[in-house]
Amino acid sequence: MEYRIEDLAHHSGATVRTIRAYQDRGLLPRPERRGRANVYGDAHLARLRQIADLLERGYTLASIKELLEAWDAGRGLGGVLGLVAEVDGPWTDEKADRITRAELDAAFGGTPDEAAVADAVALGVLEPVPGREDEYLVPSPQELSVAVELYAAGVPLLAISGHLRELRGQVEHIAARFLEFTTEHVFARYLDHHPPTEADAAEAASLVRKLRPLAQQSVDAELARAMRLFATKHLRQHLETGEAPRAAEEPHYVALPAPTMQGVRALVGEDNAAAFIAAAAEREVQKRRLDAFAANPGIIS
Repeated sequence: MEYRIEDLAHHSGATVRTIRAYQDRGLLPRPERRGRANVYGDAHLARLRQIADLLERGYTLASIKELLEAWDAGRGLGGVLGLVAEVDGPWTDEKADRITRAELDAAFGGTPDEAAVADAVALGVLEPVPGREDEYLVPSPQELSVAVELYAAGVPLLAISGHLRELRGQVEHIAARFLEFTTEHVFARYLDHHPPTEADAAEAASLVRKLRPLAQQSVDAELARAMRLFATKHLRQHLETGEAPRAAEEPHYVALPAPTMQGVRALVGEDNAAAFIAAAAEREVQKRRLDAFAANPGIIS
């Protein structure tokens, strides 16, 4: 097939302006010139679809240019795309479900709570279905089921959402550390070539499949150990005193941006990073207390 630029734009979904911009950046080969007309072919259409696919996967135009140059040099793009597809694939066997607003209200006591629904949407526990105002997508039915059971046990919805936010921050920290750990000790050898060779990318994709369940298994095992330890202590305290155990002052974990952590590690090293961050936070808290006291001495007794 041969296309004018307008036809190429129509078939690819890109705009004429975008196509010309890709040509200027070297992402798209120049068309064949025939008299006053530029003629594009199926290779141009395939390249535009490749670019669109890579953009959807989160690649920048600069990275896409490197990948396509490797492809043009005969190094193959299939392994890289296979690795990307493996990483982008589902990390759980759980299937999303749908729930109507009536079913949702019935599950939480039968009384509509607009604020709670909005909070659930903000957390991603529920996702509105376009064109269906009374229906929601539930990405994790298990997560929603836990919330239903906690509510039935007497936990307020506000406390459930607050707990989820805190838990999510801690789990994201665990996930980030697991990725850093495996990148350093497992995947670093595949990063010598940029982009990786076909063979390296294929082997890395195979390792992702093998390592995928390990994070979940290690978290499950450690959670079971911690629950066994702390549940026993809480129950013993309750039986001995006759009072409900008070919440202990446990550390709170906060997910920090990767560049911040890299800067801290560069300053004090990996082993001292946590202590440095805690000391910096405590210093800021004390400074603000002193500032508040200087502005209003009566504020602190």
